[in-house]
Amino acid sequence: MSTKKYSVGVDLGGTNIKIGIVSEDGKIIKKDSLSSKADEGPEKVIQQIKKAIKQISNKSKVKVIGIGIGTPGIVSSKKGTVENPPNFPGWDKVPLKQIIKKEFQKDVFIENDANAAAIGELMYGAGKNKENFIMITLGTGVGGGIILDRKIYRGELGAAGEIGHITIDHNGPKCNCGSRGCIEAYAGNRYIISRISKDISNHPNSLLCKMVSSEGKELSPKLIYEAACNKDDYAIGIITDVGKYLGYGIASAVNLLDVTNIIIGGGVAGFGRILFDSFEKTLIERVMKPFKSRINVKPARLKNDAGIKGAASLVFYKS
Repeated sequence: MSTKKYSVGVDLGGTNIKIGIVSEDGKIIKKDSLSSKADEGPEKVIQQIKKAIKQISNKSKVKVIGIGIGTPGIVSSKKGTVENPPNFPGWDKVPLKQIIKKEFQKDVFIENDANAAAIGELMYGAGKNKENFIMITLGTGVGGGIILDRKIYRGELGAAGEIGHITIDHNGPKCNCGSRGCIEAYAGNRYIISRISKDISNHPNSLLCKMVSSEGKELSPKLIYEAACNKDDYAIGIITDVGKYLGYGIASAVNLLDVTNIIIGGGVAGFGRILFDSFEKTLIERVMKPFKSRINVKPARLKNDAGIKGAASLVFYKS
């Protein structure tokens, strides 16, 4: 009889809930998704989480030992509360752990989604053999997780690792957090798309402009990458700039923490080598001299399953 242990991983997003059953060695044996219905408020979202867990549990015969949930917002992992997650109207402070534990009578572990991604990379991905690293998640916004001595650093409120809100220009564009000139205001997907939308008409001969205006394609990181792969200088310049802005900010984190291993994941990381080369070059230029030769930048390994595996890993992770 197999002694392998399994957990449920719930990746809570503003649009969808992704969910899977994951073995302790990081293999997904079943996964699913459904709408999070975030616009309908916290009670509806919690109903959807419960529904997702019941659906996936009914589709698999393995016995799970616990449930892990990765969620946006400020998370107290001990209390299991989730506070003011962005893109979730009506949330204040919700005792999510208590609610889900009462429903399913299982151990429940709650963590900020970027922290969960960092823990997933620590256990199953690019951070498996690292003692210390900074995880960067590039998506709609810019998130982060900090691993020190193979433990997640949460800070006093559970909000540590908000790398996207390091200021790189005090007079820069307004960020969603209320400040100005944050990394996220230059490298988050919504800001990249906004910048191009305002600027693309000034580059009528660029391939990216033709793809959007003539071919009617929707502006997205994937389309920008496609244009860059076809040697469109405008698209290459955008991706290069994102790498630079990211490098400016992360240099401060490296200098502060003395951590030189950087793992980058999330959809915008799909910009690939152009982004990574620009980021690494800028980072090496900006960090203090003792760190320059030690900089090590790697792509995250868990890719599209990072949210599910990261959340599931919380059940097996010994913090």
